[in-house]
Amino acid sequence: MSWPTRAAYPGGRSAAGLLAVSPEGELVAPLAPAARELTAETLRAAGIGERDRVVVALNDDGEPAGSLIAQAAADVAQAAASVGPRGRMRLHTALEAVGATALVTTPTGAMDLLARLHLEFLLDPLDLELRHILLVGEIASSNSARQLATEFEASVREVYADPFTGALLAQRGPSDAALTPAREGLLGLAPVGKDALLEAPYDAGLAELVVTAPWHGEPLRTGHAVRLAGGETGVPAPAHTVGEHVLVRGRWVSVPKISAALARIDGVARWDLRIRREGTLDAAALHVSFNRGTLVKNPMWKARIAQALYALTPVAIEVVVEPEVAEERRPGTVTDQRGHHLGRDRAQLS
Repeated sequence: MSWPTRAAYPGGRSAAGLLAVSPEGELVAPLAPAARELTAETLRAAGIGERDRVVVALNDDGEPAGSLIAQAAADVAQAAASVGPRGRMRLHTALEAVGATALVTTPTGAMDLLARLHLEFLLDPLDLELRHILLVGEIASSNSARQLATEFEASVREVYADPFTGALLAQRGPSDAALTPAREGLLGLAPVGKDALLEAPYDAGLAELVVTAPWHGEPLRTGHAVRLAGGETGVPAPAHTVGEHVLVRGRWVSVPKISAALARIDGVARWDLRIRREGTLDAAALHVSFNRGTLVKNPMWKARIAQALYALTPVAIEVVVEPEVAEERRPGTVTDQRGHHLGRDRAQLS
């Protein structure tokens, strides 16, 4: 396969103009002039109008692009602000201070806000008077959109962001099976192991979303995947991920980079990256087995691994040292208890 993936994006030092840089610095993508315009069109299609006041509670260091979305929202709405993924009480304060009628955040961020309003702050979600909640950047748990719509009495829609630039490309409502792109020619589907766009109606099987926006030059594999039942004519919202990056809390974590970092630490025999979603938020833990008993209870070795992870990604990854010694060295693995990540090898998955 030759279509670029996240790990092989042809940007870097050759990219020019305004650039989007991923949190770990692995991906550098130019922001096309149409990115803000497309984002604004997607927001309009999702229901944002000139009377709305929008608060964007997303990260802003490459993915998703909180400031880009806020700037586009300011072109559409009465006012817009990018406040970042701040703590829930401070987010509540920001929503009230702005007089927000619309919130753009991750699915787990919205659910966490809802849970804390009820359980910690003893506040009524209806008091926020939100009319729109837009969910972006993660694979949502089942029924989360319906629950948010009921609790906030708001319109809840899912918006799809280009994983390379953060620009919003498409949206869908809770009852929509397929995404509706802002324009034709932005999204497509391809077999996970073959460089060929699928033609609708689609056959049953596993397919990967590809960004076919003209400014990218060639189709880009997003790492988002869907299982087609057969007969679909539109591009469904992603339900899975594939490839060498795992989506955790709206961020793409590079498994090869973790492997390379741990290979430089003496005594690591094997490791397993485990991701779960218990309650409202994702959590990641790296379970490490050492090949010598003297390292199992050595806090310095555990700290070295924690520092190596901290240097790779802003995602908090807990380090868990297994008590048993593993003398045989084995490759690292990924265990996604959420059921999102299907595997690292696209060829094998096909």
